[in-house]
Formats: sequence, structure tokens, C-alpha cells
Amino acid sequence: MAKFTYVYQKVVDFKTSEKSHAESVLSAAVGKLQAEERSLSELLKDRNMWMERLQEAASSTVSLAELLNMQRYVDYIDAQIANKQNDIRKAQREVELKRSLLTDKMQDEKVWLKAKDKAFDQYRAVLMLQEQNELDEIATVRYVAPAAR
Repeated sequence: MAKFTYVYQKVVDFKTSEKSHAESVLSAAVGKLQAEERSLSELLKDRNMWMERLQEAASSTVSLAELLNMQRYVDYIDAQIANKQNDIRKAQREVELKRSLLTDKMQDEKVWLKAKDKAFDQYRAVLMLQEQNELDEIATVRYVAPAAR
């Protein structure tokens, strides 16, 4: 019995490798998105903390210059938050792009794996037919041999 070898096995292996690479690229994109979201969360916490400080300072006897400095810093944090939200939108688009790429690679791999399975089924059918023919020949020889004596 001969061993099954698929002619296009290297293509199947390549498609599997491409899919694995696309998975790791998607994972990196998701990791970047999560890091951007954590960074935004920290900026929002800082902004809340500075807004509380600003309100406390406004109700106490703090110079106008200090209040203005605190307000400028809150404005700076607001600008950072806006930038971070843009970064998050970019990271989300990147994740969707990588997810779409992975889907394509998975479908491509699936097509090649199905082709390999079909080739194996055909191989097995031919092998079974050969075995059945051999068994039929043995049965015929056994049936004819005693009758010929």
C-alpha cells in the first residue's frame, strides 16, 4: 500500500503559514488598540483629577495666575485626549483591516485543505477498488481451482 502524498502540499503549508502570520498581525493590532485605550483611560483620569483640583482652587484663595495655569494644563490634557481618540480610531480601522485579511487567509487555506481532502478521498477510493479487484481475483481463483480438478 503506497503512502498518500499530496502534490500541492507545499501550497497547503504556505497557506497555513500565511494564515498564522495574519493571526499574529491581527493580535499585534489588537494589542496596540488596547494600549491606546488604556492610555486614553489614564488621560481621562488625569483630566478628572485636574478638574477637581481646579474647582477646589477656585473655591479657595488661589491667585488668578495659578488658576489660569491649571486651566491651561486641563486644556492641554483635552488636546491630548482628542489626539488619543484619533489614535484609537486609526487603531480600530487597522484591527478591522487585519481581521478582514485574516478572514481572507482562512478562506484561502480552507479551499486548499478541502482540495487536499478531496484528493485523499480519490486516492482512497482507487486503493479500495484495487483491493476489491484483488479480493475478487483471489475468490475467483479459489472457486475455479477445485472445479478444474
